[in-house]
Amino acid sequence: MTLLVLVVATALAFDFTNGFHDTGNAMATSIATRALRPKIAVALSAVLNFVGAFLSLAVAATIAKGIVDANVITLEVVLAGLVGGIVWNLITWLYGIPSSSSHALVGGMVGAVLAAAGTSGVLWEGVIAKVLLPALIAPVLAIFVAAVGTWTVARVTASVPKETQDKTFRWGQIGSASLVSLAHGTNDAQKSMGIILLALIAAGAVPADSSVPLWVIIACASFMALGTYTGGWRVIRTLGKGLVEIDSRQGMAAETSSAAVILMSSHFGYSLSTTHVATGSVMGSGVGMPGAKVRWGVAKRMFLAWMITLPAAGLVGGLCFGLQHLIGGAAGSITVFALLIAVSTWLFLESRRKPVNPDNVNEEWDDNNEPIDIRSRRTADAVASDVDAQAVTTSQDPAEAEVLVAVGTAGDFASGDDESSTVKDGQ
Repeated sequence: MTLLVLVVATALAFDFTNGFHDTGNAMATSIATRALRPKIAVALSAVLNFVGAFLSLAVAATIAKGIVDANVITLEVVLAGLVGGIVWNLITWLYGIPSSSSHALVGGMVGAVLAAAGTSGVLWEGVIAKVLLPALIAPVLAIFVAAVGTWTVARVTASVPKETQDKTFRWGQIGSASLVSLAHGTNDAQKSMGIILLALIAAGAVPADSSVPLWVIIACASFMALGTYTGGWRVIRTLGKGLVEIDSRQGMAAETSSAAVILMSSHFGYSLSTTHVATGSVMGSGVGMPGAKVRWGVAKRMFLAWMITLPAAGLVGGLCFGLQHLIGGAAGSITVFALLIAVSTWLFLESRRKPVNPDNVNEEWDDNNEPIDIRSRRTADAVASDVDAQAVTTSQDPAEAEVLVAVGTAGDFASGDDESSTVKDGQ
């Protein structure tokens, strides 16, 4: 019973990381265009994620019965798979990469099953048909739909004043972003439900043909909503500012495209990555908008992360199962859980070194993904200009003028812009 409780707690922890890792899928563009304030956006998304979790259980059935053979599942296997998914979620979150929580979970589970039972324990047809193929099709489809939608909107509104466009489409963005959040709840909250169902079946707590218990649905929906409310600001920044400089028309087109593809996948029970869909939609909005620029270098890093998600999470899952087997018994599972806590703590502390929070999530993007405070930069430039002008007026030595510029700039940052650099949130 102790191990079952440990596994359920780890599954809910995965749900929490899934929530803050994927908040940007729904709200990044609305935050970037300032249709919604950052904290209001994540609160709205949290509520709708919670509601969406109750609307469909098709994806939960896919995770529980369509990827691995339930007959080879043990609580140790489930724990190892969850750890693989959580670790990959946290690593990609730290670097602001919007990678797939869905694939991290599936990869972790497949890796643990391979370590425990070999290739016969994996339902490869299910992996290919309901995970890999949708992963290939979904982003391409999202890019196409968003590009066509953005191009159409741009043509139709070409003669509409910019102020009217922004006012109208920002309201539209609120509606479309809400729809994406609802769709996300119908898809992603189901995954942890399926994993907990696997654990309950493995422990003999429910029959092998059991549906998801109500308490599991409520718990998963709650932890997903709580994670969403914390706001994964690092990933939100990448999706909202890193791929495309997005306007309200693009934002609404991208969000509507994402919602359509995600809801369709949930209807057919596909374990679809909402991250792949949302990222494809944002890129499509850049492709379809005349004059817009897509940062393909950022997109390339995302694609590379997507390619290694399944094997990387699978490797962690397999190693965790091997460690449990090596130590043996409850001690092995407790050791793996302790390692998860240690790694999670270290990654969190690393994130505090270069924090992204609601106050700087919309600052200008540079190649190093460092938030650039526009106000600070303009103030520094103004100080430098004043000192240069004074040097010219008094025929001052150029070297001395350079020293004055440096001192004046540093003094301005130290005294005049402390508020903008205050860290309020480590995410």
